[in-house]
Amino acid sequence: MLHPTAIIAPTAQLAPDVQVGPYAVIEAHVTLGPGCVVGPFVHLTGHTTLGARNRIHAGAVIGDTPQDLKYKGEPTRLVIGDDNIIREHATIHCSTNPDAATTIGSHCFIMGNAHIGHDVQVRDHAILCNGIAIAGFAEIGERAFLSANSLVHQFCRVGPLALLQGGAAVSKDVPPFCIATGINSICGLNTIGLRRGGFTAEQRTELRRLYHLLFLGGKLLRDALAEAEASISGAAAKQLLDFVAASKRGICGHVSDRTAEE
Repeated sequence: MLHPTAIIAPTAQLAPDVQVGPYAVIEAHVTLGPGCVVGPFVHLTGHTTLGARNRIHAGAVIGDTPQDLKYKGEPTRLVIGDDNIIREHATIHCSTNPDAATTIGSHCFIMGNAHIGHDVQVRDHAILCNGIAIAGFAEIGERAFLSANSLVHQFCRVGPLALLQGGAAVSKDVPPFCIATGINSICGLNTIGLRRGGFTAEQRTELRRLYHLLFLGGKLLRDALAEAEASISGAAAKQLLDFVAASKRGICGHVSDRTAEE
């Protein structure tokens, strides 16, 4: 199960059935749960914990120090759940503060050359495609889909089931269930994702009505929020509404509305 060319620190904790490929390096404070497979030339470092059945492909670097000039070498952490796929040359960094951790949920698909920065929180079932870059302290919601080469600025939130089109770049929050396009713009609901996610026709209809009210109704966002709070009842629409109301960075506006309130 352990290739003879792999370098594994004596204090690293590996479940008995872990597989480690040629020339992989696993450092002292790494923990690997049962069923994990580590490919060739992978570097696992830092105070990094992986759950069960994660597969890490060739050349990935997991748990390295944060790219933050304020970081002074503290023993910070990375925590990864179960059943994730991490493809070739992906990089995931530890947190900047010992009291926090960069976290990856379970059942995520992180494709080749993806970068997840320090203190990022990625929820379950997220799909992060080739070449994406997520800066520090960003939050990626459950079942979010980041298409190839999309960019997320530090401290931004990408809501559950949101989709970033290829090359999209956001420095504002992307609401749940919406599609981001270009720079800080959204262009409608992720209808296919909603259907695949089991959302009913009634839920989708209410989300469309809320989207129109918030982003296409011509009102200031604060006025649209107040109006929506009085008329929205469904759990999914309430989730979108609460996400927008809680935004600190501002919300991406509809692609045709460049003058939307920030």
